[in-house]
Amino acid sequence: MASSVLSVYSVVATFAGDENQNQRTVPQNTQTPLPPGVRAIAALYALCAIDLGITGALMLLRPGTISMSAGAPLLFGLELAGPYMFLLMALAGAAVAWGLSRLNNITRHVAQLIAVTGIVMLVPSVSAATVMVNTRALVFGGLGIVVRVLVAWYLAQAEVAEQFHRK
Repeated sequence: MASSVLSVYSVVATFAGDENQNQRTVPQNTQTPLPPGVRAIAALYALCAIDLGITGALMLLRPGTISMSAGAPLLFGLELAGPYMFLLMALAGAAVAWGLSRLNNITRHVAQLIAVTGIVMLVPSVSAATVMVNTRALVFGGLGIVVRVLVAWYLAQAEVAEQFHRK
């Protein structure tokens, strides 16, 4: 791509009468590319933040429109603290998404901690769903655990951690 930009520049410089066209260079992109898995995890955190932010804002603007239990899958009991907790966790999720997109290593550890905490918080509900033979709760709880395990596992891989350290 840089060579095509340079060739376009040389054509324009020729028509403009620039004699120093051979001395110009296009700066190379030195930033490391974002791995696709990290991009997907950052998008997941951003989507959760958007969901919590919209829910919290609606709860503040129109009380009673949305039940506080709407945040139960993401907040694990903190939804009882009210709409400000929704907004605070939305801010935290957005910060994690932004930090992951910037390949910040501390944010990688925070994202892993959030994922592992979510796994721990889901174990009782999955166990209860198994005992009560509640298929829907078992599927959603199990899917939540699987997604969180994938997030924690992917961010813990040596190749991914190396990407965060290169910066």
